[in-house]
Amino acid sequence: MSRLAAIFTSLFVFACAATPNAPAQSASTATDAYTARMDQEGLSFADWLTVYRDYAIAKGIQPQVIDIAFAGLTLDESIITSDEKQPEFERQIWEYLNGAASNYRIQKGNEKLAQNESLFDAIEKRYGVSRHTITAIWGLESSFGAVMGDKGIFRSLATLAYRGRRTAFGREQLFAALTILNEGYASKDQMVGSWAGGMGMTQFIPSTYLGYAVDYDKDGKKNLWKNLGDAFASTANYLSESGWREGETWGREVVLPSDFDYSLADKTIVKSVSQWRALGISAVQGTNLEADNNRIASLLIPAGYTGPAFLIYPNFQAILRYNNSTAYALAIGHLSDRLSGGNAIQGVWPVNEKGLSRDQRMELQDLLTYLGYDPGIVDGIIGANTRRAVRLYQEDNNQPADGFVTQSLLEQMRTSASN
Repeated sequence: MSRLAAIFTSLFVFACAATPNAPAQSASTATDAYTARMDQEGLSFADWLTVYRDYAIAKGIQPQVIDIAFAGLTLDESIITSDEKQPEFERQIWEYLNGAASNYRIQKGNEKLAQNESLFDAIEKRYGVSRHTITAIWGLESSFGAVMGDKGIFRSLATLAYRGRRTAFGREQLFAALTILNEGYASKDQMVGSWAGGMGMTQFIPSTYLGYAVDYDKDGKKNLWKNLGDAFASTANYLSESGWREGETWGREVVLPSDFDYSLADKTIVKSVSQWRALGISAVQGTNLEADNNRIASLLIPAGYTGPAFLIYPNFQAILRYNNSTAYALAIGHLSDRLSGGNAIQGVWPVNEKGLSRDQRMELQDLLTYLGYDPGIVDGIIGANTRRAVRLYQEDNNQPADGFVTQSLLEQMRTSASN
């Protein structure tokens, strides 16, 4: 059995100190014990690293590997700030999309498609994933390999694991990164990337690297930093394993009737395209929606009922596996359309609507809770639970239930809470 197999299949246990024959703790109990130690209030970063070192050794990582990875690590406060201000959460959706599908990125993407035509031919044949989607991810994640990040992966992930809103994610990814180093897949110097732990030209986080990275040219390495074949094949493999459907699009822009029930715009509501058409949804100019009649889709209105609308198909869900952000998946889908000669989005964005700051988004979530509409965790991120709560508030106040958060909505909730 390889070291990697041993790491992921072994159950680590701790013998009780009382007697040699005392029963061993279960793996989950031991993990809980380490988690409790890592979560101690007031634990310094240096002491936390010591606890995590013990935890990783117990799970099969060689001590010398951890010492190499952790040598000289200090907390990076800028990473906590970046995690709270991710562009797909912080900016208005149309601002994010304009940057993602900029004229420069479309032009550069078309150049890269032409330069790598034969490689993309082979990748598409093997994995069934569109070259335009792979190129869109390549362009958005690293500007086609020009900007892959300059932060040490171990410092970034240790910081996220120690403090912030995603410590469980950070701890999982830190262990995966140690596994990569433990298995000799990459060196510490090579493992440089984004503040969030993304690595290489298409920014794989460590667990994704372990699960889906491909040695396309069979040279014994999975080099996502410099090898285009490895990077493209790995991205295609990940999308394919995430449910990508060959020959299908991610979604289509549509037009909604004026009397539409906007509460149906929810990713959990799935209908056939023919059923959506029966509700009055029609294609934008230049789109043949009728050809998709038998496909299943959900409705997305990312900027509320006054903005553009989209039917999203299973391939949209596959992109969400790559980055669980609706704005990101829409950006990849739209950029891939533009790279394949498609039109710009035809609907009009409500550009006069100002976005909410993180503090305002948290205030809105607090107000929803106070008014009896459960938004889930108050974290400043407008996710599915918050949108669902907003819809319920809108329905109860005779407004279009589109779940779109605006400054005016926040003002209304303030008034409701004060009455």
